[in-house]
Amino acid sequence: MKSAVETLNPTRVRLTVEVPFEELKPSLDAAYKKINQQVTVPGFRKGKIPARVIDQRFGRGAVLEEAINEALPKFYTEAVTEGELADSVLGQPDVDITEFNDGNELKFTAEVEIRPALQIPDYSGIEVTVDAVEVSEEDVDKAIEQLRDRFAATTSVDRPAAEGDVVVVDLEASVDGKVLDDGIATGVSYTIGSGQLLDGIDEAVTGLEKGGTATFDSDLQGGSAAGSHATVKVVVTDVQERELPALDDDFAQLASEFDTLEELRADSRKRLERVKSYDQATQAQEKVLDALIELVEIPIPEKLLASEIETRVHNLEHHQFPALGLTWDTYLEREGKTREEHDAELEAQAIKGIKTQFVLDELVKTEKLSVSQEELTEHLVRRAASSGMTPDQFAQAVVEGGQVQLLVGEVARGKALATVVEAVKVTDSNGQEVDLSDEDEDETGETVQAADSATEEAADAATDTEEGTETAEGDTKDA
Repeated sequence: MKSAVETLNPTRVRLTVEVPFEELKPSLDAAYKKINQQVTVPGFRKGKIPARVIDQRFGRGAVLEEAINEALPKFYTEAVTEGELADSVLGQPDVDITEFNDGNELKFTAEVEIRPALQIPDYSGIEVTVDAVEVSEEDVDKAIEQLRDRFAATTSVDRPAAEGDVVVVDLEASVDGKVLDDGIATGVSYTIGSGQLLDGIDEAVTGLEKGGTATFDSDLQGGSAAGSHATVKVVVTDVQERELPALDDDFAQLASEFDTLEELRADSRKRLERVKSYDQATQAQEKVLDALIELVEIPIPEKLLASEIETRVHNLEHHQFPALGLTWDTYLEREGKTREEHDAELEAQAIKGIKTQFVLDELVKTEKLSVSQEELTEHLVRRAASSGMTPDQFAQAVVEGGQVQLLVGEVARGKALATVVEAVKVTDSNGQEVDLSDEDEDETGETVQAADSATEEAADAATDTEEGTETAEGDTKDA
């Protein structure tokens, strides 16, 4: 077999392949064997039909077609390897048989998208500014109030319901005058003003006493009629007043392991500082990533971009919309966008995600970064926690789905971004230089994930791109 590579543009190549007819013999033998198992000819046992009889009965052309379909993936893979493109090809190739006659050599071309060759410039001069880690007394007060709210007691009262009260209600939802089978709920506790139930319920129950009834209109967010406009009848069966505990040492002992309110406030401050430090690190990762992408010229493969956009739209329509009871109209209304504006944002996110993956993968190579078993295990544990699975369950799902290399790629990209973040200058809004290399072990672990957490689209694009690369060879036959 002979092959040659022609560069069509920075993200696409054409492979020209010539295969001597004798190299097709194993595929011809396999074709005869396959047809032998599928057909029946009187006078011959199944699987024992001579090749000449198959040619006579079913035509030599059918055998040649089957042989070529079986051989193309193998010869395409050999051409990719011969052209040193194994780590570059993306997605499915477009295959065209340019010349073939029985007994003569097979000639075909395969056009396929590839990762563009990137030049990573010196990035040490990148400078970004992030928010300073500042925790005010108001921040601590708010945190204590939220904790205090969790320990509020409720007492039934004989008065009209007001904002902040808890009402116990029975609900009955109707669409076009018909009560829904799953539209009845009883004994539902709801805090007026929390916004955690149905739009319109706050206005309906405010001012009602125990036994009071009202109706209101609302768009249903779930259930059999999700997305429908419904009339909801509400009956108040109890009105309860919430009483917050006093802010004293007794409260500190009730709500925490601390003996005094002052100790509880000090611990709340430390927790807020840790949260803001993590937010600061994430902000630095995002800004450094944006600055790095700006430094590198990154061509975008057209088919990869189109596939990424299609995947995102599919996820919206077939996963997110049904779960939230949304349609395109209600979704766009909620987002305050036109379809054109949404599509433009989606394309921009996809482009950024693809650029992120290409740049960080190139950095993994140039910086010679590797992933240890310990790092992969730590990453797997974090991913399992975020998915609601145990580490063993998640690991089993990853292995069975053939996703181990995808996880390795996530860790490697995170390390690449961490390498850049540590090399650049990060200053906070107070003018103080921020050293992100001194994070504790857990926070460093999150930084290793930064390629996927700094921007959600980076993770999506990285996964889709790698999956496209892995399936390219297997889909050559269909192409």
